[in-house]
Amino acid sequence: MTDRIKQVIAVRRDLNMRLGKAIAQGAHAAMMFMIRDIAEGKPQFQGVRFAEWLEQGTAKICVKANDEAHLMEIYEKARAAGLRAEIIRDAGRTEFNEPTLTAVAIGPDSAAKIDPVTGNLALL
Repeated sequence: MTDRIKQVIAVRRDLNMRLGKAIAQGAHAAMMFMIRDIAEGKPQFQGVRFAEWLEQGTAKICVKANDEAHLMEIYEKARAAGLRAEIIRDAGRTEFNEPTLTAVAIGPDSAAKIDPVTGNLALL
């Protein structure tokens, strides 16, 4: 069986974001790896098993981060494991009065590599 490729998105739940805002923050995180690679001229998304992920249906799993400290812990644990991780800082123009860390996306990468980092987190 082919190794499952997925992306995990953690969203802070302590901010009491409207559902639409939380979805938007997760979407920003989910696509940030592509935006950065395109901006840096890496059209093949280096270091990411992107073609496999597309073929497998672009699996995304959404999980809860309790607060900013927990979000940073998830981010740092992913980076320490050698995973691609993108953290989102909302500009603070709508729901927040200041720039606020809201979400982090890990991967896409092998489920076997991501699960040790996020497998214990509650689903959103």
